[in-house]
Amino acid sequence: MKTYCLSLITFTLLSVQLPSASGGKILVFPLDGSHWVNMKVLVEELHARGHNITVIRASDSWYISEKSPLYTSVTLPSHGEFEQNFEKFLFLQLELLLQADPVSFWSHIWTHIQMKRVILKQFTHFHKKVSELVVQMFEDENLMQSFHAAKYDVVLTDPGIGGGAMLARRLQVPLVFNVRWTILGEAHFLIAPSPLAYIPYTATELTDKMTFTQRVKNVLSFVIGMYTLSSITEPVYKPVVRRYFGPDVDYSTFFLDADIWLMRNDFIFEFPRPTMPNIVYMGGFQCKPAEPLPTDLEEFVQSSGEHGVIMMTLGTLLAKLPQHIAEEIAAAFAQLPQKVIWRYVGQRPANLGNNTLLIKWLPQKDLLGHPKMRVFVTHGGTNGVQEAIHYGVPVVGIPLFFDQPDNLSRVRAKGAAVTVNIAALNRHIFKEALATVLYNSSYKANMQTLSRLHRDQPMKPMEQAMFWIEYVMRHKGAHHLQTQAHKMSWFAYNCVDVIAALLAVVLLITLIFFSVVRLLWRMIFVGKKVKHD
Repeated sequence: MKTYCLSLITFTLLSVQLPSASGGKILVFPLDGSHWVNMKVLVEELHARGHNITVIRASDSWYISEKSPLYTSVTLPSHGEFEQNFEKFLFLQLELLLQADPVSFWSHIWTHIQMKRVILKQFTHFHKKVSELVVQMFEDENLMQSFHAAKYDVVLTDPGIGGGAMLARRLQVPLVFNVRWTILGEAHFLIAPSPLAYIPYTATELTDKMTFTQRVKNVLSFVIGMYTLSSITEPVYKPVVRRYFGPDVDYSTFFLDADIWLMRNDFIFEFPRPTMPNIVYMGGFQCKPAEPLPTDLEEFVQSSGEHGVIMMTLGTLLAKLPQHIAEEIAAAFAQLPQKVIWRYVGQRPANLGNNTLLIKWLPQKDLLGHPKMRVFVTHGGTNGVQEAIHYGVPVVGIPLFFDQPDNLSRVRAKGAAVTVNIAALNRHIFKEALATVLYNSSYKANMQTLSRLHRDQPMKPMEQAMFWIEYVMRHKGAHHLQTQAHKMSWFAYNCVDVIAALLAVVLLITLIFFSVVRLLWRMIFVGKKVKHD
């Protein structure tokens, strides 16, 4: 009895202590849209581990719900009509893509320029809206007092927007990024050494093996890209930083001071490159074991027999296409023996085959993990590509915007994907791409090799992410992992001053040497001549 009582007391004490030991307070400043899909996966896991989570959202938020069992929300008033504006922006981008002549180099260049102009305008407006939310938040004394009083252990944010990093600095709270993209482009280019000789810049669709011409393209793309991104973000965020943190504070340091960068990719997907000790790779962290399909969907999949199933979805942002493109895709599908599951909400194509099922929503991960899945037709979003790698399903890509062409080019370079230019897409080209991936076994073999490499890790990506978030909470940051490189000037970082000093010493020694030789020459030979005369 005495032993039982001691055990009960011990268990009770441990039960009381566990929440205080493991449960922390996390403030989340997310980026809306598809980025929230990633962040929500982390929020779900953090909630399951007993953490108390607060999520900041705009009142016109697209995906982030105000009420949730996972978190408490703080809603900031906004009148930006995010969803409507962004949908218009996407369809304008799509129209520009479709207007391009796929075989004309100059048409491609002109389309690229037009798209850059549209992106510049849209993203300037978007970041301006974010900066207004930050000002509104900082000016709300009651809200900021409540944030300070809450004593958060960490701020978790997506550096694709500037608000989270500023808030962490304002609250003096450790900062963790859920990242692939920052306000200044792909994260590695901001924090890690990035030699352009073998590291392709965003949107170039190059590999780590570049010819001289490709390296010229890579360098020019980097210079133009970084200038463009700086011209979008600096005028928007710099005044906010000066207003609340002082005129001498560099706004870029807010992002470089993050304790941990949870990177949403890995070196199965990415080309090998230099990295940093506070970058943690969690590519495929959202992937879980496939669950059984709904009964009706399972019956449809099983009806495919030995031919298997093709799945097509263009992600959360673009669920429909121009009708003539949809008709061509439907016609290509109708000629195949496979069954097709297509997430599509547009007008039903007139020539839709009996083998094709149109649905408004599909369980993407469960379908990708099904043994009858043969090909994944995707736009090339990061989540979809990572899931295709995880489950070992080869890809036919239709890249549209942003990072999608680059994502698909990486999988294509590894022999696991075929891509189709939407401007050139017709039923014949699309069917040929599908047939190539379906009947050339190398695509499936290559993707399954990538899948085996991806899965063969000492710790699952989600466990990595949780460990490092909680690590930052336990140790009040991870400053010992941060490099001093970003606190150095370009001059000092590249040792230009050291090189100049060493060159000056060499030059001085050389001048002294020649001066001594010249003096000796004059003393010996000129002196002899004078003496002889």
